[in-house]
Amino acid sequence: MPSFFSCHTYNKAISPYYEAVAHGRFDEAANKLDKTKFFKYGRNKLLFNMEKGKTAFLQGRYEESNLYFNAADSILVSGGRNKALDQALGLITNPAMQVYKGEDFERLLIHYYKSINYLQLNKTEDATVEARRITLGTYALNDRKNNNENKYSKDAFSLIVQGIIYESGGDVNNAFISYRNAADIFLKKEDKSYYGVAMPAQLQQDLLRTAYQLGFNEEVQYYEKQFGLTYKPAPDTDGGEVLVFWENGLAPVKEETNFFFTLTERGPGNFVFTDPNNTIFIPFDFALFSRDSCHRLRRNFEAFRVAFPSYVEQPLYYTAGSIQRDSTFSASLEKVEDVNQLAFRTLQERFLKEMGLALTRLAIKKLAEYQIKKEDQVLGEAFNLLSILTEKADTRNWQSLPHSIYYSRIPLKKGDNRITLTLKGKGNPQTVVFNVVGNGRLQTLHYASLQKS
Repeated sequence: MPSFFSCHTYNKAISPYYEAVAHGRFDEAANKLDKTKFFKYGRNKLLFNMEKGKTAFLQGRYEESNLYFNAADSILVSGGRNKALDQALGLITNPAMQVYKGEDFERLLIHYYKSINYLQLNKTEDATVEARRITLGTYALNDRKNNNENKYSKDAFSLIVQGIIYESGGDVNNAFISYRNAADIFLKKEDKSYYGVAMPAQLQQDLLRTAYQLGFNEEVQYYEKQFGLTYKPAPDTDGGEVLVFWENGLAPVKEETNFFFTLTERGPGNFVFTDPNNTIFIPFDFALFSRDSCHRLRRNFEAFRVAFPSYVEQPLYYTAGSIQRDSTFSASLEKVEDVNQLAFRTLQERFLKEMGLALTRLAIKKLAEYQIKKEDQVLGEAFNLLSILTEKADTRNWQSLPHSIYYSRIPLKKGDNRITLTLKGKGNPQTVVFNVVGNGRLQTLHYASLQKS
């Protein structure tokens, strides 16, 4: 069935900013953000602060980055707008007119960026506070998903970051707990993977190392068996270590997809919305409507068009990376977070629930239109046109997030260390060189290659 409706998406609305980010022009991207009208609306303030926080992070402006991320946190805590008013706007128009509350994984990734910012600024105490907030964030996620193991109710990456923070501050006991909790998430899956990420070998080593340092021999033996390996303590390095994070590619963007449903009676008095192929069945919520209203909807309206968001993957330019220290140590970078997979799968997990809400919204509009037409045909037609024009999907998402995040832990010698990052993909390999001064502590380093193929 053809569609003649506008599908102006968030990605198109911020395209000058997005293109600047994708080509690594981060200073230009920050300026474009300030000039984009879309972000002047209060409902988009969370997006503005997340995007500004990320561009400042990419610029190495860590203090500034956390000012924006703290503002984003405040919006998430406050809700940003009167809840009843926000719900009413969504009901009358569409979800894109509501305050953007962020995807669950977006909320947790704020903690990741804030933590790295603090570590880059050598603010270990502030990073530790953020580590505790990761615990609160994961508890909140678990509560929202009712501890459903078949949905995104835990986040292994956040717990790995938490362990890194504790370890950076010398808190080996809490680091062990974080690494153990992260590993247990992977171990609950038969293939030991979680949302597109196989359990990193680095996580296994970190868990065994911290357990060994604490003298937890039973835990060492238990996890050696779970991992199928024997732990061998690495020699101490006088320069400490550096954790290298590589952010690769760009997260998927949302576009608008049209679905068509009809209201069908399945059995006496039982109504469901179904698509033309009868492959999707969504029960109709009688709590808001009388049975007479249901029959009226079924008799007078043939189909409901629902505009719903769908993700579009952004192709990768680089597909693998490795790291080398001087000429004496090398390692591959392991995937630790797959934002692309998280986006697709979490949207799929909530499809039926959100589609049900969308259909209820449309049903309310249709009944209102029917009632208005009884009083005034012209006004009823105008209301129908308004309903058609305002039926749009919410295509907002945090678009400067990477497609995937990789990491590797590198031992350092005392003093200067030449760290070479090599990225491989469709073109010639790219090498990026850093100098890291070994100071006996655990440090962090990050690099982003956000370009698309």
